[in-house]
Amino acid sequence: MADKKQESSFTVTDRRLFTSDGELRSDVHEETPAPEKPAPTAPATAAPPPPQSSTTPDSRVPPPPSAVEQKATSDAYKKSSKDLDARVELSGQSAKEFEITFERFMASLYMSAMMQMGMMHEEGGQPRIDLIGARQTIDTLGLLQEKTKGNLTSTEEHFLQNVLYELRMAYVEVTNALSRPPQSPGAVAGNKTR
Repeated sequence: MADKKQESSFTVTDRRLFTSDGELRSDVHEETPAPEKPAPTAPATAAPPPPQSSTTPDSRVPPPPSAVEQKATSDAYKKSSKDLDARVELSGQSAKEFEITFERFMASLYMSAMMQMGMMHEEGGQPRIDLIGARQTIDTLGLLQEKTKGNLTSTEEHFLQNVLYELRMAYVEVTNALSRPPQSPGAVAGNKTR
């Protein structure tokens, strides 16, 4: 009894809107989406949807909050922050220690990238390597450098340059180390077997 292979044909269609460089593809065919049910109204405390790219044509993007809504949430945020600061002060610490500055933000991204490359890890934990995440974090810092040109103090600019330099060098070291073939135990430098 012979096995018969059943042949099926299918077509793979690339429906991504952007190239790997982030550019809008020229060969994208617009599809008309099926009518959808209107989304239920979210409560006022729900997180906003992620922002859409300005190059993505999407008529379903809700309008931005009104000026009144923005002011109300800003005021509520400030009040909540003041309440938290008061609790921190009561515990004997200064709330100023927890304020975010540009340098602290850069340092946070730096630490994240170093952990993603496995160059730092939590005490007692094993390093985990996430090169895609590390690259995205480094690229985020590069994007911030590009978008903040002319708006940083010289200290902030130098800090960002140093952070990017160190992270890019570390990324190259890690990727080079991972691409090298593993050495056999007997092939340690200086040990020749006869």
